[in-house]
Amino acid sequence: MPDNSRQAGRRDRPERDRRPVRVVVADDQQVVREGLVALLGLLDGVEVVGAAANGVEALELVAGGAVDTVDVVLMDLRMPVLDGIRATARITAEYPEVAVLVLTTYADDESIALALRAGARGYLTKDAGRVEIGAALQATAAGQSTFDPEVSRKLIAGLTPTPVPRNDGLTARESEVLKLIARGLSNAEIAELLFIGETTVKTHINNTFAKIGARHRAEAVRYAYRHDLAGPLDP
Repeated sequence: MPDNSRQAGRRDRPERDRRPVRVVVADDQQVVREGLVALLGLLDGVEVVGAAANGVEALELVAGGAVDTVDVVLMDLRMPVLDGIRATARITAEYPEVAVLVLTTYADDESIALALRAGARGYLTKDAGRVEIGAALQATAAGQSTFDPEVSRKLIAGLTPTPVPRNDGLTARESEVLKLIARGLSNAEIAELLFIGETTVKTHINNTFAKIGARHRAEAVRYAYRHDLAGPLDP
């Protein structure tokens, strides 16, 4: 059993903002894996702390790093031994403070749905450029969700089109904030759009997450789409 007591409050520590995002790269193709390691090595604010050829190796690197070393796993989906979906589910369950950002060739509905259900906080395709991947890693480490434009279109089109009955007690303002989170807006953007302060936005987000049982933005996005709350804001 992992010692989750070491994880409590880790991302609230001031030193987290003063060091690079520590990344494990998981991809079964050696040329892709080595290329990603080299590419990420050129980015400011990112440090590659390990590379894995399958999900088992990714888990071992996270476990060996004892989560104080690893912030984000950049995860391929199709890998031998243990695929990216099952590895993501294991990491998010056993090491909830380690985020998973999917980077894959596939952008079909099934792959997206499985990755999000497993707990991935973001989803990019391998068409993404260096700057986009770097920004996504920073956002993911900060607890935000990042989606490839094609993936966002699929989500907006209704990856889960049948609403599920809800009894979450969200206020009208909390529902507005959840809609904006599902649309990929940052706290600052939400504050500007709703004419409120960022501290107020954070309060609404904390209250919303508590009511819907979400640990981070990816779970909130899934909840919004599952419960038909991700549409346009009411006029």
